[in-house]
Amino acid sequence: MYLSIMKQDLVSVLTPFKNTADFLPACIKSIQSQTHTFWELLIVDDHSTDSSYDIVKSFAEKDPRIKLFKNNGTGIISALRLAFKESKGTFITRMDSDDIMNPDKLQSMLLDLKDHGKGHIALGLVQYFSDSGSLGDGFQRYETWLNKLTLKGDNFKEIYKECVIPSPCWMVFRADLVSCKAFEPNRYPEDYDLTFRFYEAQLNCIPSKKALHEWRDYPNRASRTDAHYSKNHFIPLKLRYFLKLDFDNSRPLALWGAGNKGKMVAKKLITEGIAFTWLCNNEKKIGKHIYDQELYSFRQLQNLKQPQCIITVANPDEQATIKHHLQSLGMQPMIDYYFFC
Repeated sequence: MYLSIMKQDLVSVLTPFKNTADFLPACIKSIQSQTHTFWELLIVDDHSTDSSYDIVKSFAEKDPRIKLFKNNGTGIISALRLAFKESKGTFITRMDSDDIMNPDKLQSMLLDLKDHGKGHIALGLVQYFSDSGSLGDGFQRYETWLNKLTLKGDNFKEIYKECVIPSPCWMVFRADLVSCKAFEPNRYPEDYDLTFRFYEAQLNCIPSKKALHEWRDYPNRASRTDAHYSKNHFIPLKLRYFLKLDFDNSRPLALWGAGNKGKMVAKKLITEGIAFTWLCNNEKKIGKHIYDQELYSFRQLQNLKQPQCIITVANPDEQATIKHHLQSLGMQPMIDYYFFC
């Protein structure tokens, strides 16, 4: 009976790595120090050129829970696909090879999932840290925003702004991950794409007040250097899922913002043959044409019948003003308007 219960509680940790020799020992030791000890680490070398493979091999030789593989493809998606294929756990989570788990991370998320059942995502608060002792304002703002959502489990309410589920701090039932067809498409950024798949599958986020993950920032981190994580990939991904999941083609569509992100959205909408009214609050641009599309004052929005509106204005103060204006028109977030940044 005990062995049966333990088997049901096996947690599979999926971890790709590439040239993270400086951080792998701390990462693996943090997994080995978990209060929940019934886990397996599926760790995949994505063609490292430093000593990373040998470091992991030395751990794997001493701990049979660590299962080391070499990526038979190229890139993080291929590595995750292999790790998932080789996993056996009822519960699946992901870990970055340069980060650190807090000791009760696996146990806390596992208990949350067991309490709430399938159809849920277990989460935890995250804390950025840097060996240099300093973090950029962008990372600090992202941490604050992300944790505020996680405290209430409201993550999907702002899904079009940024990735609302931290890639190394979630856990789901295996069956739910299979139903989401995770890691099947070669679509980057893969963590944001998976978040949209969770959203599409209508999984529910479990609120959490516990800091469970330490997220390392350093100059060579993939999110800083890999072209797959550039902002040019984020806007097309957001628009792809908006058009698939939330766009109502029986209603007029408005696009608010004519900066770089607004232009990217406009170009894609034109390519897709989707009509839209382009709005801005820059007097110098109103009446001008970009891509043969006239720009109108934001006041034009009230002349549209039950519109949906995409906002690409990034300035926080301007966003607050825009939100107030939309609410004054009786428009509701994630039904009538969507912030894309």
